[in-house]
Amino acid sequence: MTIDRPAGSEIRHSRTPVHQLTLGFIPLVDCAPLVVAAEMGFAAAENLGLNLVRETSWANIRDRVMLGHFHAAHMLGPMPIASTLGLGSALDAPMVAPFSFGLGGNAITVSTALFAEMQARGVDGSSGPAAVAAALADVVARRRAAGAPPLAVAMVFPFSGHNYELRYWLASAGIDPDRDIRLGVLPPPFMVDAMAEGRVDAFCVGEPWNSLAVDRGVGVIVATKSALWRQGPEKVLGLRADFADANREALFALLRALYRAAAWAGDSHNREALAALLARPGYVGGSPEIVARALAGTILRGAGRGPETIPDFLVFHDHAANFPWQSHALWFYSQMVRWGQTPFSPADAQRARQVYRPDLYRAALATTEADLPSASAKVEGALTQATPVASRNGRMVLGPDGFFDGLLFDPDDLEGYLVRLRNMG
Repeated sequence: MTIDRPAGSEIRHSRTPVHQLTLGFIPLVDCAPLVVAAEMGFAAAENLGLNLVRETSWANIRDRVMLGHFHAAHMLGPMPIASTLGLGSALDAPMVAPFSFGLGGNAITVSTALFAEMQARGVDGSSGPAAVAAALADVVARRRAAGAPPLAVAMVFPFSGHNYELRYWLASAGIDPDRDIRLGVLPPPFMVDAMAEGRVDAFCVGEPWNSLAVDRGVGVIVATKSALWRQGPEKVLGLRADFADANREALFALLRALYRAAAWAGDSHNREALAALLARPGYVGGSPEIVARALAGTILRGAGRGPETIPDFLVFHDHAANFPWQSHALWFYSQMVRWGQTPFSPADAQRARQVYRPDLYRAALATTEADLPSASAKVEGALTQATPVASRNGRMVLGPDGFFDGLLFDPDDLEGYLVRLRNMG
């Protein structure tokens, strides 16, 4: 397939780019804005040269940004917050996140054997997250009563949306993630093989790895991130705060390139071309057809089932998907506190909030056509339907963004939210 570059991408292209940046990424479909910026001329239009380096684990991504091997990276949303708070690493490197790669894109997949046990408790492909979690809780309880080993469940990194959404979902059904199952870390590219070998019973990961498990006949997708938190945050551009301070021109050029790349990636007319691009071996790899399913939100939950179109499964650009909402940062911080990764303190909450930098996003895009939210934070879960909100160009449409349990997160009442979670058990 021939992939056409966007019209006008060569306008500001120079033979030798003014800025050369090395950026790390993990082979997931949501790395698309980075790949598109590099391959489709958006970086060149900003006089940027991008060297994209594929990594296998999030720990490598974090460490290589901290050590300066990468100028910036495709990063888990909570990762720059944890690094700034000094959690999970011996290295000291405060970070910032001035751009979001999009919303959604994850799923929870269980082995075919585990799904058969859950089906015996009355769930099927149309069951919602609460019913599926309840069936899993029954399996967990019966295994414990029989003296069977706990289920082995994998997620990608301790400071990840995957860890927190998985725990949130399990806890909603009374499953203690630290006592009732064996929860561990596994890099995304290793998850399908681990399930095929019977080493894990379930995992939470981004695409295409859930769909690859289905295609190999070893897994069934039982919940998507968009079902747990409609339009919930996922990956960000993460970089060291000192690099951002010292290299504003290069950073702003990168943010403009990524913004336009995300808009291109989010255009359904480009879906086939984007799938072919991401399926190249140096990027995500695998089948363009599987990648295209994720891009379209048309998911096969299990072998022999028909496709299911899931609203907002993966959003690259619409609904202010690229804006670094500080309420997203504070929700991630609330989960760090909830699960004992750090004690609560108002000072740390403020530091967590300031990792996400809407001021940098606005400054970079001030001279562009981008519509910019007027607020830097919002009540998460409050928009039950698509809702216009104030923005630079008038009104932009956000939502729906509800949590599956109906709970709201008010970033101005963080302590009250944590109390509600404790009272819910």
